[in-house]
Amino acid sequence: MSPRTALDAEVTGLALAAGRGDRVALGEFIRLTQADVWRFLAHLADADAADDLTQETYLRAMDALPGFRGEASARSWLLTIARRTAADRVRYEVARPSAPCAPGDCGSDAVGDDTDRVEIDAMLAWLDADRREALVLTQVFGYSYAEAATIAGVAVGTIRSRVARARADLLARWSDAAAELDALRLAG
Repeated sequence: MSPRTALDAEVTGLALAAGRGDRVALGEFIRLTQADVWRFLAHLADADAADDLTQETYLRAMDALPGFRGEASARSWLLTIARRTAADRVRYEVARPSAPCAPGDCGSDAVGDDTDRVEIDAMLAWLDADRREALVLTQVFGYSYAEAATIAGVAVGTIRSRVARARADLLARWSDAAAELDALRLAG
């Protein structure tokens, strides 16, 4: 049994126990899954929204735990809830009129230390949301195509297609950026 499979089995067991009212199991379930949920939501939305979305995800999950049967891994089940939470937030934000932001509030003035992370996030942000989700689930979190399909609520072939298109989009974007840099070097 791989370490990931063992962890999934442990997390699923904790979710089942938490659904029966075991508060210690609930705490351990949250501890073992919180980083993955936050990271997934940060990729779907952004790091600023990920904290609130993670909290909302766990509130929804705690309400739903008594009905969790363990037919899928608890991690997949939880990421499905996270995905729906993020989608609900987007629908809410689109429906709500937005107010203009005050000077200095519209963008971050802080510069991050992790340049690679910023570059990867920028490249992922450029992708269509469905393709980004498929790529993050399979390549960042390491879910199989079948598991990613369950989380996203689509067919396995759709996940495969989205991942392939995301890779092609990223390669095209990378090639375009490299060509622009070459042109700048030649001009300068």
